[in-house]
Formats: sequence, structure tokens, C-alpha cells
Amino acid sequence: MDVSTALSALAPRLSPGATTTIGARRLSGGASQETWAFDLDDGTPLILRRRPPGGSMSAAALPLSTEAALLAAVSPQGAPVPEVVHVCEPADGLGEAYVMRRLAGETLGKRIVRDEAFAGVRPGLARRCGQVLAAIHATPLDGLPPLETSDAASELARYEAVYRQSGAKRPVFEAAFRWLAGRAPPLERPVLVHGDFRNGNLMISPEAGLIGVLDWELAHLGDPAEDLGWICVNSWRFGQWRKPVGGFGDYQDLLDGHAAAGGAPMSLDRLLFWQALGSLKWGVMCLMMYASFASGADRSIERAMIGRRASETEIDLVLLMERSA
Repeated sequence: MDVSTALSALAPRLSPGATTTIGARRLSGGASQETWAFDLDDGTPLILRRRPPGGSMSAAALPLSTEAALLAAVSPQGAPVPEVVHVCEPADGLGEAYVMRRLAGETLGKRIVRDEAFAGVRPGLARRCGQVLAAIHATPLDGLPPLETSDAASELARYEAVYRQSGAKRPVFEAAFRWLAGRAPPLERPVLVHGDFRNGNLMISPEAGLIGVLDWELAHLGDPAEDLGWICVNSWRFGQWRKPVGGFGDYQDLLDGHAAAGGAPMSLDRLLFWQALGSLKWGVMCLMMYASFASGADRSIERAMIGRRASETEIDLVLLMERSA
């Protein structure tokens, strides 16, 4: 059964007045999951998030049923997320998947930081991100599905192991691993961490600003500063490097929003540590993507282009280490 046929059969369970679906289409993007947009014949706009048949599941990626459960858990805290309508069962013929309401906005980071349509909301986005992260981090842990716990030291060790296994010898990365190891903060109280909170995984409306936090497959328990640092990694600024928060805002606005919403006390130094660790992690990921291209395992031009961006993270790391010297 193809996706369109399966969705049409599922339609009455998605909305009481629906009998079929209209215009099911797969959206571009998504390296590990498929995203389908479709409408019910009663006018309800929906999204299907689905693991491709036969697709391998990343060791770090959560089951989609866990993603759906997290969306339901953070919504009562005030975090803007799509409403989950249905978690698919084997009989639905869609494999591992869930259906959520479709939000109307933009996720392309380059447009969000540059297009005139978003000029009115950009000044408030960094503060709003801080508020939303405080809401996510306040989610009660009891009742959540099982999640791994990670701290700064374990994250650093995990990526250093990947780096060492690659055989790469990059002096800036070598220095960064040593520098970060001597500064890794202890994990005082684990909270729910999104794990990939950045420009590109946020749905932004030109009128309402941040209306949706997407792509929860890397969520875990950890340090709240991890999320605040990750959105400040230079790679997610889409060329607007003077605005450290997502290419649209400043550190203090992010921290002020987080504090105003009841977030745990957060120093800029702690955020900058996690920003540096995020830059190093992304640099290692870039090396792995190039290795995949060079070995012939994945000959897509995207892998080769992303691989070249390892040098960008080296510049970022040098600047961050100099700043904290």
C-alpha cells in the first residue's frame, strides 16, 4: 500500500468529518525521516512524519512514538509544538510514523535571517527562544518515555572517539578537545533537552514569530545550557555572523528570555562552553560526511559540500578559545 492510499484509509480516524485525503506530497529535506504534507477533505491540514521503509535508524535517533510522546509532554508547559493527531499502528500500513497538525510558517534559516517578510519579528526571536527553552526544560521528567542522559564530559568523549576513529589530524580540533576537557561543567540537575534546537528546526511566522519547535529525534536528558549554546553555533546563523543567536539575535536577549520564563540561572560563560562544544561536534560531523563521500558510500554533492565546512568550525573554535583565554 502506498502512502497516499494508506493516508486516505486513515482519514476518518484523523478527523470525525473526513472521508479521504487530498494532495499528499512528500516534502524535501530530512535525511533520516520522510515528511509528507496532506489535507483531509474536511479542510484539516496535516503532516506525516515517517521512517522510510528499510531505512536504518541512527543510534542517536529516538523512535517516532517517543518523539510524539515528547510533543505531548512539552505542550502543556507552553512550548509551541505541532499537535499530534495520531501515532500510527502496524495495521495503518505506514510503518513507524505519526501524524500532526500542519503549521503555517517558514523553516528555511536563510530566509528567516534575511527576508524582509521576517524583519518585524526578528528583533524578538532570541528572547522568545530563551522563553521557549525554559518551558521545554521545565517539563516534568516523571511520565516521560525512557531517554538517555548526557553531560558535557560524555558528549565530549563521544565525539572525540568518533574523531580518533576517523584518523583525522586537525590541530585546531586537537586543541579544542583539550581546552574543553579542562572546562567541562558538571551536570547538576538533568532536564529535558531538545538536542537540536537551532534555526532550521524552528517554524517562524512573519506575523507571530516562533510558532513551532520541530525535529525532536535527538532529545535527551542533560544540561539546559546545551540547547542555549547549540542555537548560537555559527553554522546556524546563515551568514549573519554578527547575530550570534540563530543569525537573528544577541546572547543577552536569549539569556534574558530564559531567565524571565523561570529558566535555571545561566552564565554567558556556560553558554559559550556549550557553543564551543557544539562547534566542535559539528566539525566532527562535517568530517564524517566528507569521509562518507570520499569512500563512495554516499556520493551526493551535499555530503562533499558539508564536509568542506569543517574549516569554518575551526575558525569558530579559535575565536571562542581566544575569547575565553
